[in-house]
Amino acid sequence: MKETCRPGLQKSRRITVDHARATRHLGDESGVYATPALVGDIESLCRDLLLEHLDAGEDSVGTRVDIQHLAPTPEGMWVDITATVSAIDRRAFTFDVVARDVVEEVGRCTHSRFVIESAKLKERLATKVARGRGA
Repeated sequence: MKETCRPGLQKSRRITVDHARATRHLGDESGVYATPALVGDIESLCRDLLLEHLDAGEDSVGTRVDIQHLAPTPEGMWVDITATVSAIDRRAFTFDVVARDVVEEVGRCTHSRFVIESAKLKERLATKVARGRGA
């Protein structure tokens, strides 16, 4: 991890609610930003923020998502998502995230990620797959 990893780091991204991000529980003409898509966009943004401050061979994995999806955003509208590093405990990072569309705040989230060494995780996964085949 680089010395630039510190609370207060921030990154924003504008997402357009496209067909793939929309749910249609209310009918085909009423697509809105789906909560699972919002969670995925938040995780992606937080990971990308961390990657800017990690060393080669490091990455991060999500460990917790505590989200409030507060308002619907219609398909075709954009959402600005802003993630801020709020706490760091060795390799554990906590982010405060806010999502807003052109009209209002649509979501709030606390997201946790853990910094890992990619090679060690790949080795661990390979071992688990091998053990799973023998079960």
